[in-house]
Amino acid sequence: MSKKITIGLMLLLLGTQIGINQQIARAQTPVVSVTTSKSICPAQLGTSVDAVLNRPQFMRSHWGIMVQPLSSEQTLYSRDAQKYFVPASNLKLLTTAAALQQLGENFRFRTSIYSNSNGVLRVVGRGDPSLNDLQLQALTQQLKQQGITEIKQLIADDSYIQGDIVNPTWQWEDVQSDYGAPVNSLILNQNAFSFKLLPQTVGKISQVAWNDTNEAKQWGIINQSVTVAQNQPTYINVTRDLSGTVLRITGQLTANAEPYLVNLPVIAPNQYFLRRFRTILDSEKISLGQTLVVNGGTNQQEIASVESPPLSELLIETNVNSNNLYAEALLRSLAVKKTRGLNQSSADVGLEVVKASLTQLGVDSANYVLVDGSGLSRRNLVTPFALIQTLRGMAKTPAASVYRASLPVAGKSGTLKNRFLNTSAEGIVQAKTGTMRGTVSLSGYVNLPQYEPLAFSIMVNQSEQSATVIRQGIDEIVVLLTQLRRC
Repeated sequence: MSKKITIGLMLLLLGTQIGINQQIARAQTPVVSVTTSKSICPAQLGTSVDAVLNRPQFMRSHWGIMVQPLSSEQTLYSRDAQKYFVPASNLKLLTTAAALQQLGENFRFRTSIYSNSNGVLRVVGRGDPSLNDLQLQALTQQLKQQGITEIKQLIADDSYIQGDIVNPTWQWEDVQSDYGAPVNSLILNQNAFSFKLLPQTVGKISQVAWNDTNEAKQWGIINQSVTVAQNQPTYINVTRDLSGTVLRITGQLTANAEPYLVNLPVIAPNQYFLRRFRTILDSEKISLGQTLVVNGGTNQQEIASVESPPLSELLIETNVNSNNLYAEALLRSLAVKKTRGLNQSSADVGLEVVKASLTQLGVDSANYVLVDGSGLSRRNLVTPFALIQTLRGMAKTPAASVYRASLPVAGKSGTLKNRFLNTSAEGIVQAKTGTMRGTVSLSGYVNLPQYEPLAFSIMVNQSEQSATVIRQGIDEIVVLLTQLRRC
């Protein structure tokens, strides 16, 4: 599927409920804190875990669990550990493991500007997911220091990443949320734009305040959101019309409430990049004439460049904050490790490299089916056993500490910041979360002070229960793991 076709599909998408869908795909609702000093012998673990799983509210949910020490293949607990589950963001454990193995912790993305001739410059992006306005300003300053005050033509080279800018298996509502932003060679500001809704007096339409006036010009707004009394709830729904040029805003804002931030993915990322770059160049009194997007060409003399933070830091954003765009960019960056075949996309080549890297770690390829790098596709299938093999395999590599450092810490950081508070798991569990509708997962490490370190994977699919209820069950099981003692 071409990029043009993909963009066309995006324009046909229906609407999304901004706050609700972001919560489903990324946010991790805190659970009730539990304090306990109970001790469990390994032989008692199975009975204790089963007591949680056998509760009436979980009888229709499909659970997959595996727990092993890092030092051996002894299994402390297993339930359907070799059956397939939709992993959600637990898939990022596989992508980031491969990226770390193949690229190394010091790898950096580089964005370059080349001078061809006669005032023609080429900006070459290489899929840096961290590129933002500040780095565009740095590029502009470098141009200014070389005495450049006029650019007759700026060519944006989008050839580094080939294929769909959005995975065709992602659900419509996800593609219209900022966590499903498109991926291309010239990513900027995570390929998302934003505006705020400001409450007015009760009964009045809320005010739309744009952060970027250029983006405001790209959209027509039908604003039907109103301001309500302070004892009323706030809820906002933003939908895009079939043409992709009109945003309809409905819902209500509580009077005197803080501004309501709306984040949305850009439609045409290359054009968004060029608009922002033009604005920043203009602020530094560098005039810009024609702009052009191309796919390939000759690069001559590099006259300006910026680099991303090292991969070790990019992995933290990917896993701690469960950033889908970062995961997808890392997947495509792996394509440089292998020659791309005819009609192969960068993502497809990246998936082949992930598979080869996991095989090197000792992960059985029969235990997973990969469709993307972030876990946003429901066609991804992974067994708990595959995640355990990945966690144990990475623990044996020289990059083990970097890999662990990329994971949220229970009660301390990222998507686990508000979970496991005041429990025996706080501070000693490092794990990756995963949440989609009907799917909740948690996989990682337990650093036990009175037992040996563990790898665990807990995956729940096909549940009618809320994510909050499922997480409560998962968290109880993890707390049980932290109570293990040698008996």
